[in-house]
Amino acid sequence: MAYITALVTGSSRGIGAAITAALEERGVRVIGHATSAIDVDTVAADFAEPSAPQMLWEEALARADGHIDVLINNAGLFSPNPLDNSDILWLDEWEDTLRINLTAAAQLSRFAVKHWLAEATGGRVVHVASRAGHRGDSPDHWHYAASKGGMLALHKTIARAYAHEGILSFAVAPGFTDTAMADDYLASRGGEGLLRDIPLGRVASPEEIARIVAFCALDAPGSMSGATIDANGASYVR
Repeated sequence: MAYITALVTGSSRGIGAAITAALEERGVRVIGHATSAIDVDTVAADFAEPSAPQMLWEEALARADGHIDVLINNAGLFSPNPLDNSDILWLDEWEDTLRINLTAAAQLSRFAVKHWLAEATGGRVVHVASRAGHRGDSPDHWHYAASKGGMLALHKTIARAYAHEGILSFAVAPGFTDTAMADDYLASRGGEGLLRDIPLGRVASPEEIARIVAFCALDAPGSMSGATIDANGASYVR
């Protein structure tokens, strides 16, 4: 039997764990990733290290018997970086977030595109970006918004450059989602008060975002390549 194989970064919790479950329900063979390995199906790679994305790709390819069909760039870092941090600390936080959220995704996308071009098989990349990539974020999160805006630009470039080769790119831009990553931020921004900015009246569930990602990975027609799907409860509409 021929399996569809997907590499999912940041698969150990939150949206990534929900994506893994959604894909596996569809019969997809998932190779997971986390900073530290949590089980035999997860590859450990710390994206703060420049060599980690290449190591992850090579290990995933070996586990996939030489072919990966789908790359899902989901791993991300979300931590505050106040304006009044020291110059060195502010720059360190900026560079860590850009490396983990954007540069690692770019490296993996490059390896995937080269792989699909060499195999002449086509493939799909799904980027889990953020509403912040469109509308910005809080004063403590310049770096996060910039990383997600960069991811959206990366996604559009891949879509335009390689669609004729059967290489498709999709992006999903969630707003607030009920994950461990968002809990502290929701509390810091007023919790219930923040919900007043979301016409739907609630944040998204990881499972909702995962269903959208799985659609992009498996079902979306080729003519959708280059699309960004917003999932923010109408808190930002374009």
